[in-house]
Amino acid sequence: MRVAIRVRPGASRTRAGGVYGDDRLVVAVTARAVDGAATEAALVALADALGVRRRHVRLVSGATSRDKLVEVDDVAADDLAARLSALKKV
Repeated sequence: MRVAIRVRPGASRTRAGGVYGDDRLVVAVTARAVDGAATEAALVALADALGVRRRHVRLVSGATSRDKLVEVDDVAADDLAARLSALKKV
């Protein structure tokens, strides 16, 4: 399953939830956008929010952009879709 996300580096706390633009999930991280730290923190936060291990989440595109495309392995596809939908409603 591919998920479009919008990363907000330098936030006061790390959290995933809400929608940016058309349908991008917002992932706020405390890490700054330096040397990929915010990207890695966003992948960890997304994995935690979806209830999967970090190794099941990989960056497809957008390494240096705030807008990223992430692929989540279909560990439990039905459950993942429900969790993602719930995160976007926050």
